[in-house]
Order: sequence, then structure tokens, then C-alpha cells
Amino acid sequence: MPLLLDDFTEASEVIAARWSVFSDRVMGGVSTANATLGWVDGQYALRLTGNVSLEHNGGFVQVARALNNGAGRPFDASGYDGIGLRLWGAGGPYFLHLRTEDCRAPWQYYSAPLPVDGAWEELVVPWHECEPVSLREPLDPSRLIRLGIVAAKRAFSANVAVARVTCIP
Repeated sequence: MPLLLDDFTEASEVIAARWSVFSDRVMGGVSTANATLGWVDGQYALRLTGNVSLEHNGGFVQVARALNNGAGRPFDASGYDGIGLRLWGAGGPYFLHLRTEDCRAPWQYYSAPLPVDGAWEELVVPWHECEPVSLREPLDPSRLIRLGIVAAKRAFSANVAVARVTCIP
């Protein structure tokens, strides 16, 4: 049975407290990002929009949520096979980024592409498809601390929405 991480059905202030939006501006870039809750092609979802710019060594916008519990311990998803997403997107490229306790620097994460084509899709990202970026070790799903939906790697107008996030058996 999948473990529901979010389906965006709670009050908007609860969702806003869990999810945050940011861009490469935290590192000197000039990309812009915005996250909103609302209806996207018939589905209530969290939508990330913005302009991804490669200027000033930039190149990303992201919406992310912490996965560690209130006591600061990582989320142990080792009993699951990966992440399931109900996702819609226009343009791209988009990625799933996962961070663990092993990710000490902002440029360290585990990444998997999220293929979208302008329609709602059920995507499954197995742990083994999450490639380490600036890390040597493969992803350890017992040490998860953050999950992000990211628009990156080329200049474009980002428009991606997520309606459900689960851990899949």
C-alpha cells in the first residue's frame, strides 16, 4: 500500500507551512519562482511557475518540502521502492530532487528526470533511478530529509504541478 506524503487536500495554510519555493537567487542567480495552490487541468494541485535563467551561474526554480520529522530525524522510506507522483507539466526539463543527511552542501542531492507532456500522469521514480549529484554514495532512502520538484538546466518558462506524492511499495 502506498504511503501518502501529500495530496494537497488540507487547508492552504497547512500546505504552505510544509512546502517552500525558492530559486537560484539564493546562490546569486536571477531565476524567478512562484508556487500556488489551485485547479490545474481539472485537478487540485501545487503549481510551480517561474522563469529559469542561466545568467549569473543560475539555472533552477524549485518547490520542496522537508521529510524529516519534528524531532529532526530523517524520514525512513527504506520499506518502499520509490516515489510516486501525480504530475502535470508544460515544457521542461523537470526533476525530482531528494536530499539525505549525507547532503551537506546545497549542490549535493539525488536527481531523477520527470518526463511530462502537458497531461496529468502517474509517475514512479524507483530509488535506484535517483542519481547522486556531487556525491559518491547511492541514495539511502532511510536517511531522507527533503523532496523537491525542480525546473532546471536550461532557460525556459517553468509550469509544473503536483497533485499527489507517495512512497510506493
